[in-house]
Amino acid sequence: MSDCSIITENRSYWTQRAPGYSAVNRDELGSGQRGIWFGAIDRRIRDHFPERSRQEIRVLEVGTGPGFFAIILAEAGYRVTAVDLTPAMLEEARRNAGPLAETIDFREMNAEELRFEDSSFDVVVSRNLTWNLPHPDLAYREWCRVLKAGGLLLNFDANWYRYLYDDEALKAYEIDRRNTAEMGCSDGNIGKNFEVMEDIARRIPLSSILRPAWDEEILAALGCSVAADERIWQTVWSAEEKLNYASTPLFLVEAVKN
Repeated sequence: MSDCSIITENRSYWTQRAPGYSAVNRDELGSGQRGIWFGAIDRRIRDHFPERSRQEIRVLEVGTGPGFFAIILAEAGYRVTAVDLTPAMLEEARRNAGPLAETIDFREMNAEELRFEDSSFDVVVSRNLTWNLPHPDLAYREWCRVLKAGGLLLNFDANWYRYLYDDEALKAYEIDRRNTAEMGCSDGNIGKNFEVMEDIARRIPLSSILRPAWDEEILAALGCSVAADERIWQTVWSAEEKLNYASTPLFLVEAVKN
């Protein structure tokens, strides 16, 4: 299956998911998760650039989806550009941003082929995107390219769909499904067209690779100083997310371009 086909399938899948995914983001924006996530990101940016105001810092969000990160960062005064492959997601993001949409530069763009000049941004942020890419190594190369020297990369992701390749991961995933059902919580892994994404996940590289060790190796080879926080999920996830995805904990890859 060609890379173009996977990109087309991804765009189609996320176009269908856009309204439901946007509803999840609106719930986040209306809950305490808004402040929790902002605190986790803002603290790292401010610690990295202690002498600069938020208004001086250019942030690129790659894979903005319905705009959650872009919105909370723009609201605080950061100069935000947000890109996504899927036009329907960008429509949701603009709608969710309300008046803030005028301050955010939303663009349709492939995460592996960014149309920005070298050294354009101080910070690159992303959430739950790299696992879904046909060439995540090329994406990281692009993200580092558009970062300024000394710039900060914050990528939140997980070993999504590893259960397709690992028996122990599958057992843990099935336990999550039972626990979620027994607690009467909404299950984020069950729904319309879920099998479509499983099919795509079988044909993209990161589903079978244990992370974040892979990310650290790739970014180090690109000349970055890298650290991973494999406990970030304990801080930023809601109780429902912890129940849903206990077998697939969120990690943070934090890198600085040397």
